Amino acid sequence: MLTLPSIRTNPEELISRLEIRGLNGRELITTLIDLDEDVRALRTQIENWQAESNTASNLVGKFMKEGNLEAANQAKESSSNLKGQIKEALLNLEAKEAQLHDRLVTIPNTPDRTVPKGKSADDNKMEGIFGEMPVLPEGSLPHWELAKKYDLIDFDLGVKIAGAGFPVYKGKGAIFQRALIQFFLNEAGKKGYTEIQAPLLVNAQSGFGTGQLPDKEGQMYYVGEDDLYLIPTAEVPVTNIFRDELFKSEDLPIKYCGYTPCFRREAGSYGAHVRGLNRLHQFDKVEIVQLVHPETSYQVLEDMSAYVQSLLEKLGLHYRVLLLCGGDMGFTSAKTYDMEVWSPAQAMWLECSSVSNFETYQTNRLKCRFKDDQGKSQLPHSLNGSALALPRIVASLLETYQTPEGIIVPEVLRVYTGFDIIS
Repeated sequence: MLTLPSIRTNPEELISRLEIRGLNGRELITTLIDLDEDVRALRTQIENWQAESNTASNLVGKFMKEGNLEAANQAKESSSNLKGQIKEALLNLEAKEAQLHDRLVTIPNTPDRTVPKGKSADDNKMEGIFGEMPVLPEGSLPHWELAKKYDLIDFDLGVKIAGAGFPVYKGKGAIFQRALIQFFLNEAGKKGYTEIQAPLLVNAQSGFGTGQLPDKEGQMYYVGEDDLYLIPTAEVPVTNIFRDELFKSEDLPIKYCGYTPCFRREAGSYGAHVRGLNRLHQFDKVEIVQLVHPETSYQVLEDMSAYVQSLLEKLGLHYRVLLLCGGDMGFTSAKTYDMEVWSPAQAMWLECSSVSNFETYQTNRLKCRFKDDQGKSQLPHSLNGSALALPRIVASLLETYQTPEGIIVPEVLRVYTGFDIIS
């Protein structure tokens, strides 16, 4: 979340950056400044009253020793009145601080200056289209028909067991899925990421730390009896490793990766675009996370984007890269690149990765710090990206590599699958 010192010292900068999202930055920041001034004034008043009360209490003893009962009683009454005022003011302060905090945590991150202005996906900036456009054979099928033909994924069985959006992978479909996971993890390891096996459920504090709460509470599955949430992405547990930690400058960068199932309610998602693997309630994903020095974070963002693209290139997929506009970015992001793969049988682009720089938005919520070379405590920058989310990658691969003889397995996956073709 935004920090109050940054709001007080540079409000105009924050106002203009919030407006990149299409928000009324002046109203948001002015409201925060007014609330902050009320809180600071009230604290000062309480401190003054506490000093006066202490002085009055000391005078009671002094006057009693001097035998001046009238003055002692007046000092006692004054101290008592001040204590009553302080008690009432402390309650008011608690309410004001809660109001300030609630306002602060509901304001999204301020976009980087390089982020284009805009309110929707229509305003995103195309960075480039890469790889060859696949040419499908006659009679080609969409991935859900291919999955049925070769008995790879059973969508109906998933409905029977859990409901729509919970597919069952079978036989070579399950092996193909596992091969992709292993490929992504091994590639991340080559790039210096330490693999993490993280919990699939997190507490509310973890959800708050990475910004899912309170922003996306309605999209997360909640286990009420235990007050826990199923993770929407490995970003949540992996990034919370940094919560309440103090690092040294030489510890940075810290690079983690993790494979987890992900759970999303996807409330309100209907229509043809959710068919098959296009949008699920449970899916697998390999996530990469970095904690870095603020001076390097935007170069790291470019490096992470290039790394994700290298995975798509090794799989031989046709893809494009988008720089998201302010209004289409996630709540916590300062800058995001989306990678989308081409689904040739559906003739549509499918998002398979988002790579984002959060600057200090998450680390401030996480209370994560590092000591710079001068020994000063600073907030590091956090970044994360999908590398990669599997459902739409699988959809694109099945459709792209279909032939009359079967579905060709990309060469980089064959060492993991043990077969070259699905037939």
